[in-house]
Amino acid sequence: MSQAVMEIGEHAFDGTIRDGIVLVDFWAPWCGPCRMQGPILETVAAAVGDRAALVKVNVDECPSAAERFSVRTIPTLILFKAGREQRRFVGVQRHDVLVQAITEA
Repeated sequence: MSQAVMEIGEHAFDGTIRDGIVLVDFWAPWCGPCRMQGPILETVAAAVGDRAALVKVNVDECPSAAERFSVRTIPTLILFKAGREQRRFVGVQRHDVLVQAITEA
């Protein structure tokens, strides 16, 4: 994983989504579709630059964050703006869909 997409834990979650635009990928290493989403997130991070932060939350290591946002299926990606959920995506998402969502946020 590059510096562009950081993995965060329970303690950093609230502080990370508090400001700006943040795309959170709820995932697990054993999930095949999650592993497919990872490289796509890298290209999205490169495309959006500093307009948004992209982070990954391992649902096995951070179950309370997943529960708090009712994440039932992975991958689930949630786009936050100033700490508030703006959009939710379930399943593997294409690069252009994510870039457009970030641009419109």
